[in-house]
Amino acid sequence: MHGWIILDKPLGLGSTQAVAAVKRNLRSAGFGKVKVGHGGTLDPLATGVLPIALGEATKLCGRMLDASKTYDFTICFGAETSGLDAEGEVVATSDVRPTLEQVQQALAQFTGPIEQIPPAYSAIKIDGKRAYDLARAGEVVEMKSRGVTIYALSVQQPDALPRSDALLGSVTLTADVSKGTYIRSLARDIAYALGTVGHVSMLRRVRAGPFALNGAISLDKLNAFGQGAAQEDIILPIEAGLVDIPALDLSPEQARAIQQGRVLTGIAMKDGLHWARDADLRPIALVENIDGALKTVRGFNLTP
Repeated sequence: MHGWIILDKPLGLGSTQAVAAVKRNLRSAGFGKVKVGHGGTLDPLATGVLPIALGEATKLCGRMLDASKTYDFTICFGAETSGLDAEGEVVATSDVRPTLEQVQQALAQFTGPIEQIPPAYSAIKIDGKRAYDLARAGEVVEMKSRGVTIYALSVQQPDALPRSDALLGSVTLTADVSKGTYIRSLARDIAYALGTVGHVSMLRRVRAGPFALNGAISLDKLNAFGQGAAQEDIILPIEAGLVDIPALDLSPEQARAIQQGRVLTGIAMKDGLHWARDADLRPIALVENIDGALKTVRGFNLTP
């Protein structure tokens, strides 16, 4: 049992709970004990794409954590909360409301490389403890600024466009971001730039690396699989998580060398990451070519 389950995580379910649900349904479906991991935490108040790796695919979880992601999110103006989301106490208010034109103009300063301060309620470790544990205990948490990249940021156009000078109580945006980006911090900072305060009232991840919503399944469909429904469209192959890098076909001799951890030379190919496959098109390793030397990054132990 190796591959991916891409869950459209529902509201209120934590990432750890989602992994537990996958393990439970795999057992119910008769697959026994399977190694399971997720490719990027998604807050309980967020919904959307949560890649869950099975078996040998768990070796790619680190790569999935480093992947860019796309979110839809709504900023509700006028109130900032302690968690920068719909939970937590209100810590600041403002009567200022921006116009659509002002929002669109402000987004330019948040596109590209930026510095942001993560929320106090986050999983970042401070002196060995999670920031959210310290914040919940009432301690003052000083978060350090970090560099992230916002590749694209735009307003989602509503069905009925408000007048450009109409004041907005909220606005929904789409952001394509690098690893380590906190959407709650981005929303807070956009509100500040508009002379007001705000918090995230809706957050939905629509893409994580190569995985998008159109390939995700609902929790109900996962549970149906555990109760005997067909496996079709439930479990994706390992290579589904590698479609953003080129495949490399190896001869039997080359495949054996890679599986033994040897360095290959003399293969005409571009530098960079590839996923190597054998004559049966079975993934055998994530490899990297540097100046003509092909080395194994992670090997896959997939039996025929």
